[in-house]
Amino acid sequence: MRVLGTAGHVDHGKSALVHALTGIEPDRLKEEKLRGMTLDLGFAWMDLPLPTGHVESIGIVDVPGHIDFIKNMLAGVGGIDAAVLVIAADEGVMPQTREHLAILDVLGVPSLVVALAKVDLVDDAEWLDLVELDIAELLQTTHFAQSPIVRVSAITGAGLDDLRGALAAQLERLAPRRNRARPRLPVDRIFTLSGFGTVVTGTLSDGALALGDAVTILPRGLAARIRGMQSHKQTITRAEPGSRVALNLTGVGTDDLRRGDVVALPNTLQPTVLLDAAFRLLPDAPRPLAHNMAVDFFTGASETPARVRILGAEQLDPGMTGWVQLRLEKPVVATAGDRYILRMPSPSATLGGGTVLSPHPRRRWRRFDPSVIERLRTLAQGAPDEILLQTLARHRFVSAQELLGLSGLDLAAAGKALAELTAADGIFTLETGAEPLLATLEGWQQVRARLVDAVDAYHRLYPLRRGMARSELRSKLQDAALSGSAGLRLFNSWLDADARAGDLELDDSLVWRAGFAPQVSAAQQGRVDRTLARLAAAGYSPPSAEEVADLLGGDLPLLELLVEQGRLVRVGTGLLYRQEEFSAMVERVRAYIQAHGAITLAETRDLFETSRKFAQAFLEELDARRITRRAGDARVLR
Repeated sequence: MRVLGTAGHVDHGKSALVHALTGIEPDRLKEEKLRGMTLDLGFAWMDLPLPTGHVESIGIVDVPGHIDFIKNMLAGVGGIDAAVLVIAADEGVMPQTREHLAILDVLGVPSLVVALAKVDLVDDAEWLDLVELDIAELLQTTHFAQSPIVRVSAITGAGLDDLRGALAAQLERLAPRRNRARPRLPVDRIFTLSGFGTVVTGTLSDGALALGDAVTILPRGLAARIRGMQSHKQTITRAEPGSRVALNLTGVGTDDLRRGDVVALPNTLQPTVLLDAAFRLLPDAPRPLAHNMAVDFFTGASETPARVRILGAEQLDPGMTGWVQLRLEKPVVATAGDRYILRMPSPSATLGGGTVLSPHPRRRWRRFDPSVIERLRTLAQGAPDEILLQTLARHRFVSAQELLGLSGLDLAAAGKALAELTAADGIFTLETGAEPLLATLEGWQQVRARLVDAVDAYHRLYPLRRGMARSELRSKLQDAALSGSAGLRLFNSWLDADARAGDLELDDSLVWRAGFAPQVSAAQQGRVDRTLARLAAAGYSPPSAEEVADLLGGDLPLLELLVEQGRLVRVGTGLLYRQEEFSAMVERVRAYIQAHGAITLAETRDLFETSRKFAQAFLEELDARRITRRAGDARVLR
C-alpha cells in the first residue's frame, strides 16, 4: 500500500482532482464545503494498476493550500510516498506552490508528479507551454528535477489516465516500506464513532500493528488497546508499514489525545525534548537562522515550539546547510532519519528543514567542539541500524560476519546495532543448519510471496496433483542465488522456514500449499466410483492399466491421484488393483508362507484363482516391496 499527498496553491483544484481520480469527496468539514476550500486534511483512496500488472492500493491525503492552514498541510505530508503538485494552468506558479514544493523537497518525499490542472480554462497552447517551462525551471532547484508534468482537467476528465500512468510509473520505482519491527502511527485525525468510541487515523511506518495489540500513546505514555482496524473503509486484522489506517482504541478518550501523538507498541520508543539534526536553510528563506532563535518544529503530524542551537557556525545564511541542536518546549517522538521542518512563528514562514541525526543526545553540546561536529558528520551518513538494513536490502541472505564487513561501519558500532535489530526482531534470521543467514523483513516477505505464488499457480494448473516437485519449484523461481549446492541448501532452508510460517507443507519430494487437497469434480467422482466398482467386481484378475484409464475417461491426472491417495495400487507397469484386494492378497500370501514355509508361482495362481500373468506380476511386486524374496523357484518371507 502506498500513500500520495496533494500539494499546491489555494484554489488550484487539488480536491477536485482527487475527486475526479477516486470518486471520493475529500472535503469533509461543513465549512470546507461552504467555502470551497480545504481547511484540514482530507482523505481518499483508489486502486492503481502498475506497469507490472500488479494493482496497488493507494491512499491519498488532500492537504490545504491556503497560507493560514499551512500547519495542517505539514501534518499531512510526513508519511507520504509521492506527491501530486497541483498547479492551475490559468494562474501558473504561485506563492504556496513554491512553499509547498520547498517543504516536499526538504522532507525528502521520494517522488513527485506535477498536475497542470484546469487546462479546460486555457485555450492558448503557447501559454500552457510557457507555464510548463516555468514549472520545469522551478523543479530544477529541487531533487524533483526529472518529475513528469501532466496536463489534466478534473471537469472534462482530460489527462486523468495520463496522470494515473505517471503516478504508477513513479510508484513502481520506489523501494518497499521498511519494516523495523517498531511500528508507529503519528495521529493526524481524532474522532468518535457511535458504538465504537475513540478512533484515530494516520500513516503507519516502521512496523506492523495487529488487532488486539496493546499500545502506548506517546508522548504521555497512555495505555490503550486496538479494538478494531480499518484501511480504506475495509476491516482488517493487520496493518503493514505504509498503510493509511484507522484504529479504534479502547482505554483512552478523544479528550486524552492530540494531533501529533504517536501510537506505538509499549517500550519501543521514547519521547525527547533534545535532538541533534542536519539542517538546510532554504535559498529564499526570509532571514538567516540565528543561534537561540525561536522556531516551530514539525515532524510526523506533530508541532512544537523550539529553540535552535547552531553548532559549528555563528549563523546559517539562506541556502546554507549545517548542524543544529533543537531544544523542544514539549516532548515529541522522533527517530534517527526522520525528516522535519522549521518555520518562523511570526511572521509565519518556512525556514527549511533536514534530518534528525540523534533523537537522544547525551547533553547540550559545546557549539564549536570539533569532536561533536565530526560525530554529526558520521551520523549524517546514516544511523548504524539504517545502514545495516540498507546493506541487507542489497545483499540478501548473508551471514552476520559478511553483513558487518559489507556495511563499511566501525565493527563495534555495527555489532551493537545488529544486536539491537536482532533483539527487536527487526531482521529475519534464516536457520540453515550451519551459520544462520540474515535478510530484511521485506526481503524475506518477498521470498515467501514468490514461493507461495509459484505453488498456488501450480495448484491452479494441476488441481489433481498433491504438490509441486521441489526441483521444479526451484527452477521456476529463476533465482541466481539458488544455483549450485549452496543454492540448494539455501532453497531447502527457504522451504523449511516457509513451512514453519504456515504457508507451505512439504515432504522429501513435493511442496504444496498448507491445507491444499486435490478437488475432484462431480463428473470425475462419478467415473471414479464406476471404475472402483469395476475393479471390485474383477477381484484378483483386474483389467489392464490401459482399460482402467479408459474407464476414467482418459483422465491420467485423475488416475495418478487415485494411486497417490492409495486407493489404487500399481503392480508392475500394466496392472492396477484396488487397495482392498491388494492388501487382502498380501495377507493371504503371508499366511500361506507362514503355514507352508514358501509359495510358488503355481500355488499363488491357484490361491487366487487367477492366471499365471497376474500371479507373476503380483509376486514380483512383493519382491520389490521387500515383503518376499526368491528362494529357487519359490518365495519366502523376508
